[in-house]
Amino acid sequence: MSIELRPATSADVDAVVSVFLACWRESYRGVLPDSTIDAMSDEKAQRLWERVLGSDEGEVLVAESAATVVGVTRLSATGTHGVVHSLYVSPHSQGSGLGSQLLRAASARLAALGVKDASLWVFAANAPSLSFYRRQGWLPDGGQRTEDEFGEPELRLVRRLGRGDE
Repeated sequence: MSIELRPATSADVDAVVSVFLACWRESYRGVLPDSTIDAMSDEKAQRLWERVLGSDEGEVLVAESAATVVGVTRLSATGTHGVVHSLYVSPHSQGSGLGSQLLRAASARLAALGVKDASLWVFAANAPSLSFYRRQGWLPDGGQRTEDEFGEPELRLVRRLGRGDE
């Protein structure tokens, strides 16, 4: 599978929403409560990604295969700290190495912006994602939160950036 990574544009919103909702509805099923999954409506997802893609806060990268968006990641930097806000890979492309490629690209971009350490949040119940991030060198630092929007506990993972990320 040939993959092209590129900055997302507002024209990508429908494709990004499609990947995002597929992850919520397929990858999270059995991981998060059905009520949490079902609360992410098409309209809510559309509004979320229209806001994100219409903002100049941070950056969004998409991964394309055969002119189809199959993955997305969102990142931002403040000083020497970076955040990977999201990483979604189409359920049909999971296991292909695409998630690792997107995460490496996000880390490299953050390192290029002068970031020394980065963090991300993952649902505590999402064992497959926790395992994935650990394999990529992202480790829990003890931070926890439960956002009202989702009502599910999340763990903060962190990673030092630098050599190999640039």
